[in-house]
Amino acid sequence: MAKIREMPPHLADLIAAGEVVERPASVVKELCENSIDAGARSVTVEIKNGGMTEIRVTDDGCGIASDEVETAFLRHATSKLYTQRDLEAIGTLGFRGEALAAIASVSRVELLTRERDAAEGTRLVLEAGVKKDKSPAGAPVGTTVYVRDLFFNTPARQKFMKNDRAESSAVGVAVVRLALSHPEVSIRYLRDGREEYHTPGDGMLQSAAYCTLGREFAMGLLEVSNKTDTLEATGYTSTPGAARGNRSWQFFFVNGRAVKSKLLQAAVEQAYKNSLFTGRFPVCVINITMNLSAVDVNVHPTKMEVRFSDERAVFDVVYWAVRGALDREEGPGELKLSAGTLKVTGAKAPDTGAAAPGPRKDFFRSLPAEEYRAGKLSQAPAARQRPGGDRVEFRDVLRSGYQTRLDLPASRPVAVAAEGEVKYPAPRGEVPAGGADETAGAAEEVPDWRLVGEALNTYIIVERGDSIFLIDKHAAHERILFDKLKAGKRAPSAQLLMTPVICSLSEEDIRTLTDNGGFLRDLGFELDEFGAGSVALRQVPMDMDLSDPRGTLEEIAGKLRLGGRRDVEAMADDVLHTVACKAAIKAGSRSEPAELAELIEKVLSGAVRYCPHGRPVSMELTKYQLDRSFKRT
Repeated sequence: MAKIREMPPHLADLIAAGEVVERPASVVKELCENSIDAGARSVTVEIKNGGMTEIRVTDDGCGIASDEVETAFLRHATSKLYTQRDLEAIGTLGFRGEALAAIASVSRVELLTRERDAAEGTRLVLEAGVKKDKSPAGAPVGTTVYVRDLFFNTPARQKFMKNDRAESSAVGVAVVRLALSHPEVSIRYLRDGREEYHTPGDGMLQSAAYCTLGREFAMGLLEVSNKTDTLEATGYTSTPGAARGNRSWQFFFVNGRAVKSKLLQAAVEQAYKNSLFTGRFPVCVINITMNLSAVDVNVHPTKMEVRFSDERAVFDVVYWAVRGALDREEGPGELKLSAGTLKVTGAKAPDTGAAAPGPRKDFFRSLPAEEYRAGKLSQAPAARQRPGGDRVEFRDVLRSGYQTRLDLPASRPVAVAAEGEVKYPAPRGEVPAGGADETAGAAEEVPDWRLVGEALNTYIIVERGDSIFLIDKHAAHERILFDKLKAGKRAPSAQLLMTPVICSLSEEDIRTLTDNGGFLRDLGFELDEFGAGSVALRQVPMDMDLSDPRGTLEEIAGKLRLGGRRDVEAMADDVLHTVACKAAIKAGSRSEPAELAELIEKVLSGAVRYCPHGRPVSMELTKYQLDRSFKRT
């Protein structure tokens, strides 16, 4: 058996560094927390090459005394805890006394500091935790810490670091958390010489959110506030319509400390129950203020996890804070329809004074060329809504005849009367009005089914033999597109946007999308970074619904991240599901007869049975089942 002996100090420092310093973002977090604990009102963070070659954090805090600068880099050296009682009520961000020692042990560090009343400052240089130089130096009040060549003496750690873009993104997230948790501190973040964020430090959370997360985020928030005898929850949450495709825009703070908590996530999301679609998550910035002794922050070396003495009380104060904000936003409004006019009572709504338009009887009527050129083309830009409220794209106005969307070519003509009545080929055995010659020419085109119509603009009703089929047109079309994308039979068909769509996303989502740019281009997407916290979407798959491009990108980013833990094929399938879903005919929208005919053929032939998510696309009701239901047997 191996002998038990004391670990060498240098090896112990490297192990401690592995617990505290995981990546450049960890260094930035620890140094900024020290700056805030030192009373800084302004903090500047600068990095190069993702922070691997250089990190510099400058503050205007109280500074460090010349005779204490070396002590600050010893393990368990701290100015924040002195007794066991202090540990029971921690009010500072840092407290372990390991951060500077851990950082110095795996990098080259230069410290420049001066106290407010000191005549001169002090410069200290360390390499791998060993002092190389200490000397007086001119310096402004406060502290500047340079960290160079991170993990230079631990190559095994370097190989686990990601590319510069990924590491920069992680640093950016750390800076955002600090800015949101302390809006009273002006925080400036520069990446490779370019300023990414700069908060004013005016103490207003909305100002910090505006500067770090963007105008769209900050202007669409609802104020959250709830207070009990021992707890208070304040901050902002989003309207249900501003929800995102993942949880990366949820920020929680406890007494000014950024934390990750499933309890707080559950409290917020429970408040949105029945208000969000599946797969959508609320956006929030919430700070919980509570007695220091009621929360244990000494749970994890990174200090991102906490434990509450009364979890039920914390859950309730957050839940009712968010629920109250949503109730105030929704109001007691009641929506009523009366005599063809839309009326809203008890809620604000514009009064247009116009009655809702009725259905056009000649919607499917073919237009003569003269009428088309004279009237319809000139109306195209303004004709954005179909009767009944369905959205009309410009390409719909230009579509002639009965050409179908995407890659569903019409296999047979579908006759449509001028008054809007759809005429279908006569059933087999019947002679059409044109006589036997017409029957001979169209024999092969006559289907063995009859389209009865659509229900709710969602379900196709088809009669075949002694059965009636209900077909979910969105699910069926989604499966057709998915199969073609997966088989590679459909060449990348994309539309270049005349004006790029700017989407505000989290740093994590932006990194994921840009790192998978080649894969997305193969699917018809083209995007690039557009300033801090946003991307410019320049190209999308043909006929993809652009009503929520940001939600689509967030959904794809989430699936790409999940794919990192699974095989490549499964990851690709998930992304293709999203692309097919966004491009498929939407439930609730009107469809042309030829579109419906092609979907019916695919489903009734057995080529399409389930959507990509495994749900059935059709349901059969036999005459026997109907007769029994109506007690005819």
